[in-house]
Amino acid sequence: MAETDHAETDHAETWTAFNEAVNMTPAALRKHLDSEDSREVGQKSDGDESTGHAMGRRILEIKDKKKADLSDDDYAAMRKVVGYVHRHLKQGGKARNDPDSAWRMSLMNWGHDPQKD
Repeated sequence: MAETDHAETDHAETWTAFNEAVNMTPAALRKHLDSEDSREVGQKSDGDESTGHAMGRRILEIKDKKKADLSDDDYAAMRKVVGYVHRHLKQGGKARNDPDSAWRMSLMNWGHDPQKD
């Protein structure tokens, strides 16, 4: 398989996985990111914004683009989202039953609302 074909296949698989992992509409994600709950959760390294909150904004940028306009960096971010969502869905524990848990708020920063599963 040619390298271009491989990249196209990878992009197609990433697109599908990303759209399965991100189950929130852009409007719902935007509303969540504007909430205090959203800003209070997640790992913060530089400044006041958590990694997940920043990625939520990145997801909105990706969602605003046409599929044909997505860059390799966009696809890399999409793969990161898919990995995060899959890992954290395995962790929920008792938090799964708490709609206000930090676990849920963090996942929602990454575009996934586990209450919709």
